[in-house]
Amino acid sequence: MHAPVHHRVGSRQVFAIAGPAMVANLTTPLIGVVSTTAIGRLDDAALLGGVAMASVIFDCLFWLFGFLRMSTLAFTAQALGAGETREQTVILVRGFIVAGLIGAALIVLQLPLAGALFDLMGGSDGVTRAAKTYFMIRIWSSPFAFANYVILGWLVGQARANPALALQVVINLVNMVATILLVLVYDTGIAGAAIAALLSETIGFMLGVIVCRRHAVGGFAIPRATLFDRDKLMRLLAVNTDILIRTAALIAVFLFFTAKGARAGDVTLAANSVLNNFLLVSAFFLDGLANAAQQLCGRAFGGRDAKGFADSTRLVLLWGLGFAIVVAVLFAAFGPAIINVMTASEDVRHAAREFLPFIVLAPLPGVFAFGFDGIYVGATWAREMRNLMLLSLAIFFAAWLALQSFGNAGLWSALIAFYVARGGLQGARYPALYRATFTKS
Repeated sequence: MHAPVHHRVGSRQVFAIAGPAMVANLTTPLIGVVSTTAIGRLDDAALLGGVAMASVIFDCLFWLFGFLRMSTLAFTAQALGAGETREQTVILVRGFIVAGLIGAALIVLQLPLAGALFDLMGGSDGVTRAAKTYFMIRIWSSPFAFANYVILGWLVGQARANPALALQVVINLVNMVATILLVLVYDTGIAGAAIAALLSETIGFMLGVIVCRRHAVGGFAIPRATLFDRDKLMRLLAVNTDILIRTAALIAVFLFFTAKGARAGDVTLAANSVLNNFLLVSAFFLDGLANAAQQLCGRAFGGRDAKGFADSTRLVLLWGLGFAIVVAVLFAAFGPAIINVMTASEDVRHAAREFLPFIVLAPLPGVFAFGFDGIYVGATWAREMRNLMLLSLAIFFAAWLALQSFGNAGLWSALIAFYVARGGLQGARYPALYRATFTKS
């Protein structure tokens, strides 16, 4: 094994990755938002409900395969730290193959998949019909969307966060322009919104390949034996499977939270929806720091750099904690005014203000939940991350069962308990994993 090499890690390195990643994260939901806004201008409730339903399905479906970005980022950063320049390109091409296979599988299975998902959603006939129209077109974007995850992970893994951000911005600008033209100018309805999403992902992929080719040492022509190295493929499969299970558990929490809020009545559902926007904003920024942790810890892991790994962990968590305190103060100070802007209903405003303290509290345990996620991904401690996430899921359900008599307050308390469990369990396990990893160097 090569000798460890220490790379000095400072705040500048953290924010060189975290800053663009934060902006990229904030642009990610824009495809659904723009589609919903454009369709909303047509003044057809069924079309609006259809695009909203389909957007939620794609958000969850594509989120489930987020391991393509995370594993590509981690393995690329590790190869960078180990000085394996050619292996970085091999990782990119392997990622494209996996993304293409998964995307093709979704396209082949689109009919049974649509049937199962829309039966589960239980919308009206008009809404379901509109949503299926959107789904059957946008599903063709799957290979390109997943390949874009790979490109994003590969560029960030090489600490090239700015080109990654530029590609995300291009994807969303193309989507915005195409949606406005197709839906509002050429009157193509919900099909136009889906075509715009497909077009934006396809153009993003083509531009991404051009960008990656500039940084791919030795080009994309890779010997079959290297590309399909059995040991590396099995490791990739194991890590991706573990992250997939971890992500499914995470999605289960938020789907359960949404479903329980919906059953509590329209006012509670609306209040939770308003407050979820606060959570999303803090989550996007914290996930930017998690991206920094993935790259910096992955590079240190690949270089067998124990000190660099520890420094990266400390810096990401400290900056995350500082950010969380600022966000909590801002939410406490301006939360009521923001709620008033987001809804005109006095009942919803009152309910949202009642549960605002949970939103003020959430970023603090969220720092450790997101931060350690990034650290674990960077070190490809995926099995441990999977197991601890499943345990956190069990804690969430146990907390909800214990607190359900408190209604929506009990539901929010269970979500906070889930955040605490995620960060706390991974933090408690971290020292043993760190020692086991670097004492073997």
